[in-house]
Amino acid sequence: MIKCIASDMDGTLLNANQEISEVTIEAIKAAQEKGIDFLVATGRAYNEVRYVLDKAGLECPAICVNGGEIRDQKGNVSFSVGLDGSTSAKITKVFEEINMYFELYTQDGTYTTDREKGIQAIVDIYHTANPSQDVEEIRSSANERFEQRLIHVIDDYAPIFEKADCHVYKFLAFSMDEDLLIEVSERLKSIDGIEVTSSGRNNLEIMHYEAKKGNALKRYTEEQGISLADTMALGDNYNDMSMLKIAGHSVAMGNAEQEVKDVAKYVTAINDEDGVAQAILRALEGK
Repeated sequence: MIKCIASDMDGTLLNANQEISEVTIEAIKAAQEKGIDFLVATGRAYNEVRYVLDKAGLECPAICVNGGEIRDQKGNVSFSVGLDGSTSAKITKVFEEINMYFELYTQDGTYTTDREKGIQAIVDIYHTANPSQDVEEIRSSANERFEQRLIHVIDDYAPIFEKADCHVYKFLAFSMDEDLLIEVSERLKSIDGIEVTSSGRNNLEIMHYEAKKGNALKRYTEEQGISLADTMALGDNYNDMSMLKIAGHSVAMGNAEQEVKDVAKYVTAINDEDGVAQAILRALEGK
């Protein structure tokens, strides 16, 4: 019997409009009403998670920044692990030498040094993934991240790294050049204590080596007294694999990368066809 459901957000819980559909909202609420723990497990920072959940009228715990944080349904941090200033400075140097756009996720918020590059990176990636979606709508959505203060523009990262309590949860870098992403990934291997993964073909995510969705899900279920055998995990990309491998009921989205489908026990419909809702409802029916 499933007692806990952990779902990735982008490409999984969210549709092409970056929203949770009404069908999926109702399925989640139905699970919660039956006493099943539902939580999101995402690469996003908590403020971006909260923004989406509030729009959907949902309240639940969250594994954020790929396992760098665990938050309860009220937003209180119960666990966190991040990179120190010295390691963060080394990672920054690699990206700056390559001239690759990146964002920095910290305990104080998310930062970038170039707003226009940030907006264009989102436009390029989402338009490539969803060619039928209007470019101006994507640009408006990307711009909203800055207008809503979900990401802050600064001149220099150095003051952040020099703080005594520096706690960097994640670097998120974007490029349409897949060969360049591979090159950067190889260069980052020389830096100790980090984990390099991806939530899409056009990005890299760098965290503390202990920050994995699987580690965080294991910690969460242990604290709640729930067996992983009674846990469902849903995802679509490489950064979801650690939790799909340990969950008793692992579900890959129909739009997932093939390697992700290969480690999952089940495959549901794509995110734009309410694949998460379908999986949840089948679980509630005991199928």
